[in-house]
Amino acid sequence: MSILNVMWASGAAFASTHKVHQLILSQVSPPVPVQTWLLQGSAAECGVSIGEVREWGLSSARLKGRGFWRFTRPWMESRFQRALEGSDTRVALLDGLGVARTLLPALEALPAIRAVVIFHGSTRLHSADRALFQRFPASRLTLVAVSNTLAASLSEDLKMPVLTLRSAYDPAAFRSALLPGNEARARLGLPQDHSPVLGAVGRLVAGKGFACLIDAFAGALQTRPDLKLVILGEGAARAELEMRIDQSQLHGKVLLSGHLNDAAQLYRAFDWVAIPSLSEGLGLIMQEAVMAGVPVLSSDLDVFREQLGDAGVYAPAEDATAWRESIVRALNVSAAEVAAEQYQALAPDQAWLEFSRTARNLLA
Repeated sequence: MSILNVMWASGAAFASTHKVHQLILSQVSPPVPVQTWLLQGSAAECGVSIGEVREWGLSSARLKGRGFWRFTRPWMESRFQRALEGSDTRVALLDGLGVARTLLPALEALPAIRAVVIFHGSTRLHSADRALFQRFPASRLTLVAVSNTLAASLSEDLKMPVLTLRSAYDPAAFRSALLPGNEARARLGLPQDHSPVLGAVGRLVAGKGFACLIDAFAGALQTRPDLKLVILGEGAARAELEMRIDQSQLHGKVLLSGHLNDAAQLYRAFDWVAIPSLSEGLGLIMQEAVMAGVPVLSSDLDVFREQLGDAGVYAPAEDATAWRESIVRALNVSAAEVAAEQYQALAPDQAWLEFSRTARNLLA
């Protein structure tokens, strides 16, 4: 028996998705061979080790069947079938709706392979998607979401059961890799003083809410002029965010440090972590910060309340005034006490045990 792990693409934008799949696959017991298919991109761009890889080099237009490429879909599906015929693959782990649309038609003719589709965030479903899923018996297709909030939403939309597999880390292993605060600050080029640092981690795209965060930060500086903001990540919105920084004269106060492969080791450089997302499937950043012992200020989203409950510190998404006030209040309370309450609420040790058990059952 072997497992096929099919990912939409490589690159920094998909790093968290690869991380989740590798966490799931790490729980297979006893270990079995795993091959990863990258439909786009190269293994070198993944940011994490993904083992044996086949790079298909397909464009988004071809995968989505746009224009001329819709006529080539049967040929593409037959290529996938030929690649799997005669293999000992028994489980195919599929990365989200795009991969499901691409691979499930090919897998339909291969009854020995069971498909598991992992939804990492909200997505726009069509009637054709529902029809595709319904062609598979429950014994051959399992739909999985990375949070209860997302699972409930998808299940309601699809009128089908969706299993929750809330992504989690081994807390002891995660903490052992963290750099001490002074080393993490040095890695980010921050001064070794007591000035507070607000951190944020994520792709530089509109949905992450960093424009609102920068505006809120500019207002908070009027009360805390010693405050700094560091955003780790890269993306299409960089130019817009840089313009915002220029217009607000925040040079030296807001640092866009780009994508760092070791970002998960640097949380202790921060006094607080801000997560101003407009929506999230789960938000691994919240888990990482809490396990690092750093308190989190987040958008008031159901998926964040699912994880931290009353221990969370929340502000309405895209409300710069509310975020400014929340930042100032956060800097006037005991960060250590908030971090301890959030750790207890997240219960990462128990979450890891539950994740491991569910992942093993899913891929058995």
